[in-house]
Amino acid sequence: MFFGDYHLHKEAKLRKSLLWEVDGSKIDWKGMRDIIVQRVVERGRPDDFYAILNKYSLQDVRESIKRIPYLNPRDLSFVCTIFHIDKNELKCTTSKRLQNQHWSS
Repeated sequence: MFFGDYHLHKEAKLRKSLLWEVDGSKIDWKGMRDIIVQRVVERGRPDDFYAILNKYSLQDVRESIKRIPYLNPRDLSFVCTIFHIDKNELKCTTSKRLQNQHWSS
């Protein structure tokens, strides 16, 4: 895994600019996990990925990725490749499929 050495990057911190609308001292790390992971996937740098992998477990990050409602094709390909997730496990692809079926019928 590309970020498999995350445990060696304990000093990595999440950039405050990823959560611009939240006071840094009031971040609910547990309650906001999905949105934090989504922001890192969409706009993150390697240190941001290291930070979330150290904050949450690899499994928790993977589960949050699966719940992201929309990913552009580049980000979708990236997370599927890097985190070894089948695209059919992602909410963003199953939602698209359902929507396409609705309009096609």
